[in-house]
Amino acid sequence: MAVDYAVIVVYLAGMLAMGWWGMRRAKSKSEFLVAGRRLGPWMYSGTMAAIVLGGASTIGGVGLGYKHGLSGAWMVFTIGLGLLALSVFFSARIARLKVYTVSEMLDLRYGGRAGVISGIVMWAYTLMLAVTSTIAYATIFDVLFDLNRTVSIILGGAIVVAYSTLGGMWSITLTDMVQFVVKTVGVLLLLLPIAVVKAGGFSEMRAQLPDEYFAPFGIGGETIFTYVLIYTFGMLIGQDIWQRVFTARGDKVARWGGTVAGTYCLVYALAGAVIGTAAKVLYPNLGSADDAFATIVKDELPMGVRGLVLAAALAAVMSTSSGALIACATVANNDIWSRLRRAGGRGGGADGAADGSERDEVKGNRLFILIMGIGVITIAIALNDVVEALTVAYNLLVGGLLVPILGGLLWKRGTVYGALAGVIVGGLAVVGLMATYGILANEPVYYGLLSSLAAYLIVSLATRPTDEAVLAAWRRRLAGEADDESPETPSEPTVPVG
Repeated sequence: MAVDYAVIVVYLAGMLAMGWWGMRRAKSKSEFLVAGRRLGPWMYSGTMAAIVLGGASTIGGVGLGYKHGLSGAWMVFTIGLGLLALSVFFSARIARLKVYTVSEMLDLRYGGRAGVISGIVMWAYTLMLAVTSTIAYATIFDVLFDLNRTVSIILGGAIVVAYSTLGGMWSITLTDMVQFVVKTVGVLLLLLPIAVVKAGGFSEMRAQLPDEYFAPFGIGGETIFTYVLIYTFGMLIGQDIWQRVFTARGDKVARWGGTVAGTYCLVYALAGAVIGTAAKVLYPNLGSADDAFATIVKDELPMGVRGLVLAAALAAVMSTSSGALIACATVANNDIWSRLRRAGGRGGGADGAADGSERDEVKGNRLFILIMGIGVITIAIALNDVVEALTVAYNLLVGGLLVPILGGLLWKRGTVYGALAGVIVGGLAVVGLMATYGILANEPVYYGLLSSLAAYLIVSLATRPTDEAVLAAWRRRLAGEADDESPETPSEPTVPVG
């Protein structure tokens, strides 16, 4: 394993080096949180694909293929569908808003007062997403170095927190681009063909496995529907995804770059399911389906290639973890802490700096990433059930925020009181139904979403329409006509990236 260890160590050292390089680029709030809004199509596509395809999509996607065959692709497939829908229908408008968070968008659309509550819900989602990604380090480092769970979480989490804190979105963008290349080579170009060949080819796989392993809807219609509700709609409204849209150089980059990334996700989904199906032929009696990825990598891949593929799995986890971490910190700082400070009459910027200087803005956001990162590692050590944590996160996100966000983008008559009602009723319904039916049940997200929709429509129609001046300002921002904020203007000539 010496060669494999060397590959992993070089990869991890490269992540830290890029964090140091990114620190030298991130001189303003815009540079630190959204990479200066200057990413070109290639870098934007790669980084967007990297953040949405995490450990659940890689290790979990192979596990679903092992359990259900080709229909196991549906979970990751619905993620790709969500990214395609976001890119084609909404990303151009989102990019033109020139905001930093989803809650800022809600304030612009509804005239304020929706930010703190929506920010708390979004913060809970991004926190749980970061925690679940961090827990996944335990599996990978156990395979690599035979480390115990706590040490693995601290090691993997510390590296992500380090490069994210140093350079913010610039560091995360650079590392995600490397991670995208590593995943493409490791999973699509190496593991996929090797797994199929080791299993005897598709004809042998069909001969060895039941027909339902090759049925496109074998996983079940209700499961597919639930995936669509949670993952497809979750892609439309998550802060971690929107914050990547904000990095695009323009609306065309956001639309077409995101479309390329979404298409890549569809290919990645099918690849994971095929690898899992091949693993079922090779290892029909594994104790857990989620062990399929690590088992086939350890037993079937040659030296060096094994290290690269394990680096690909590590890349998948790190890309999601770092994206969720900066999203969590951005929401905590900009949508919750800064608003509470203003409400308390203390003023200042998001970090409390009275002069609002760019340096202090970066310092404040960097501090929040460090604090949130330590919190995420601590929770990850204490928490055992990844699936339950991720389910809670997506149920709260979709049940509480989907209707107010899409309603604001699509329905002029929606009001701030309708939005608040949708967030509160949907969120409480999800929590109550999870307590009644169980966290992993489908009913919480079904009925929570319907409750949010009903509350949003009824309260919006029962209250005064949004002030026309607010709507006019909103339309100007959607059209990209509003003047940029002063922090958005770089102190040096803008150089497009990618």
